[in-house]
Amino acid sequence: MSDLELHKYLPKLPEEALQEFTEWCVIEQSRAAGIEFVPDRTKLEKLIPNEYIWQIIDQFMKVKPDPIKAGLVSAMAGQEADSHGLIGSAVMVDFVALYVKYLIPENGNTPEEAKQLIIEAGLQQYEKLSELADKYNVKF
Repeated sequence: MSDLELHKYLPKLPEEALQEFTEWCVIEQSRAAGIEFVPDRTKLEKLIPNEYIWQIIDQFMKVKPDPIKAGLVSAMAGQEADSHGLIGSAVMVDFVALYVKYLIPENGNTPEEAKQLIIEAGLQQYEKLSELADKYNVKF
């Protein structure tokens, strides 16, 4: 919905950066959607980044404060992520970033407000990806 196509950048980042971005999305950014997610760290210990990403997303997806909205948003994010043609960790990171982004407009009272909140969430995600790209010496 926003002009930023974050999925184009995900395959350029190392797994460690994707792990950090995923954790930021599900712990920090999801708060804007009213989700207070605390992962079970014992299940994340000693996992390689790929396994960590899949495990933390699995834990996060089990938190559904509004099951109907979560189901609709999940279907929408899944369909969009599938259309991007990514593989491996990148597809899961793309999905969860879209999922969180589309959950955020909880506070939008009109379609215009909701769209603006989605755009702002996408900008925050781009800023975080850019920060991680700098950290891992990746150029977009």
